[in-house]
Amino acid sequence: MLDKPDIKYLFEPRSIAIIGASRDSTRIGYKILQNVILSGFKGKIYPVNPENGEILGKQAYPSVDDIPGVVDVACIVIRAKDVFSVVQSCAGKGVKFCIIIASGFSEVGNNAEERKIVDYALEHGMRILGPNVFGIYSSVSSLNATFGPSDVKPGNVSVITQSGAVGIGMMGKTVTQNIGLATIISVGNKSDLNECDILEYLVHQDDTKIILMYLEGVSNGEQLVRILKQATHKKPVIVIKAGRSKRGALAAASHTSSLAGEDRIFDDIVRQCGVMRSESIRDALNWCQYLAIEPIPKGENTVIITNGGGMGVLAADACEKYDVKLYDDLEVLNKTFSDILPSFGSFKNPVDLSGQASAEYYDKALTAAYQNKEIDSVLCLACETAVFDPEGFYEAIRKHFPQYLKKKPLVVSLFGGAGVENCQSKLNKLHIAAFQDVYEAVSLVGSIYANYRTRLSPVEEAKPENLDGDKLNAIISKVRADNRTFLLTNEAQAIAQIAGITVPKSLIARNLNGAIKCAEEIGYPVVMKIVSKDIIHKSDAGGIALDLENRDELLTAYEAIIHNTRQYKPDAHIEGVEIAEMVAPETETIVAARRDPVFGPIVMFGLGGIYVEVMKDVTFRSFPLSQNEALKMISQVRSYPLLLGVRGEKRKDIDAIANTIIKVGSILTLCKDITDIEINPLGAFSQGEGVKAIDIRILLSKQEAP
Repeated sequence: MLDKPDIKYLFEPRSIAIIGASRDSTRIGYKILQNVILSGFKGKIYPVNPENGEILGKQAYPSVDDIPGVVDVACIVIRAKDVFSVVQSCAGKGVKFCIIIASGFSEVGNNAEERKIVDYALEHGMRILGPNVFGIYSSVSSLNATFGPSDVKPGNVSVITQSGAVGIGMMGKTVTQNIGLATIISVGNKSDLNECDILEYLVHQDDTKIILMYLEGVSNGEQLVRILKQATHKKPVIVIKAGRSKRGALAAASHTSSLAGEDRIFDDIVRQCGVMRSESIRDALNWCQYLAIEPIPKGENTVIITNGGGMGVLAADACEKYDVKLYDDLEVLNKTFSDILPSFGSFKNPVDLSGQASAEYYDKALTAAYQNKEIDSVLCLACETAVFDPEGFYEAIRKHFPQYLKKKPLVVSLFGGAGVENCQSKLNKLHIAAFQDVYEAVSLVGSIYANYRTRLSPVEEAKPENLDGDKLNAIISKVRADNRTFLLTNEAQAIAQIAGITVPKSLIARNLNGAIKCAEEIGYPVVMKIVSKDIIHKSDAGGIALDLENRDELLTAYEAIIHNTRQYKPDAHIEGVEIAEMVAPETETIVAARRDPVFGPIVMFGLGGIYVEVMKDVTFRSFPLSQNEALKMISQVRSYPLLLGVRGEKRKDIDAIANTIIKVGSILTLCKDITDIEINPLGAFSQGEGVKAIDIRILLSKQEAP
């Protein structure tokens, strides 16, 4: 296999061939050639068509072999059944990149043909973009090799899209919204080049200031995480992902698997990387349009200035949704705004200028907010009233915007009729962020602060803990030798203890007399659990008895557990029962790790116990992760206040929980055979008293038959 070409040649080619260039203006081969010519591409342009002559003033060649010069990029615009032979010719010609516009491959089940094309290309040192793409636009080389709009505005936003239709629509929309593009590229089926390859180029490309991705699936999650962590500290990265409501395949073997819906993991992990996820194309394009213009704030104190109380309340609600922090120092707000407010106005944030506010009030309020060093950003709202002057408001914003541009973000929202909408339109033409919908305005402020926090956060190097891999894998080898994919209780506890995770005292009893002796050795109260490789969820089988205080209760529980499990699964092989000390944690949590098919090793934390799948109060992260990131994921569950202590309870040992998350992820990373580790519950005690892994479940991958 030959070395792969530098991806720079895809975006900055010296020459391009359009294979399937057409003289018919209704054909895609005509449109792409026309766009290449109209875009002002300075390199060589080679139309390829079996018929000799010219197409759009360019000499056409019967085949790629007949082209006299070097070809960096070939756009293939022909029927799917003819693509492979053309790819062979391109490889022979030394083409570096083939952009396969044609559809009819894996998207319709034709995987074999697609794989054959890619394998051949890679063997000959050539890369494939597509199939099923609309092409590429690159402002750095003045190249529009797409069948989208021809009037693309050059700029600093780069777009990666998996959907051709959405991508072409974005090309058109960027023109109407006055958004300049550095690049837009369609990755289609991602048979070879994917979003990771494109990001590698865009992260370091000077013309690209903002990256927007539209994804329907992720090709290499571990690589994507690595690149995104690097990218988001250099420039804002925005993602729109389809399939928000689509769940991944559910594996009944563990809570972790059943809770790990595809979108749930994607959402947590991209946010872990500092990516801003947009719920709509509208918001995403708004962010792209203004993030490169608005200054990065110095802090998080936002003030709302409004002439309508209702609009101010809506904005305050939106601020909570988009994590925008409103400044609430009443003494400072009073000192800043009281002298310019009418007697019936309010200096509390939102600062209400009242419905009688003139442009002069806005002028003074914006001046005061700008001069106050405690205020870091301003959201200026205007609602049409009988005395509202749209032209005066426009002049006030126009006057102040240049100074704000140097120091702090200023975002505007106006609500009203034709005069107000005209004012908004005029502000937009000056590249001032002005919206009709207050939620759109606050959404932009939220994205500004999301980017601010990412830039402010340190780039932390995270590594798995240095555990004794030999000891861990020795246990796994014994399980493999027994042809099992499920660790028994004592084996799982041994794994945990090697990693430094505290477990309750426990012993395995093979019969009733053994259970009595174990209980007496450990000391009452005790817990009894069935031990069987055929029963994973013990509680579902009636295989658990808690808080057994004496010998009589133990005898009754033993008989009930054996009976219940026989009824639940008559053919289950019962190894015995586990007798363990009764642990009464102050709070039950769940800590888990699994090998995700997309993102590789991931960890999970949440509220634990038997209701975990009902409450679904969990968060996910890609592993490895730092102690700080583990603490952050703990803080993001809804039940976090329980860990901080409520109604006089003490704060729980949150640091110990974070340590356990890292240890569990480290076990998974070191033991390649493990697919799932789940501690549920992980009992959390008061600060300084640590945690205990009350129940541990470890699953191994299925071994393929020889």
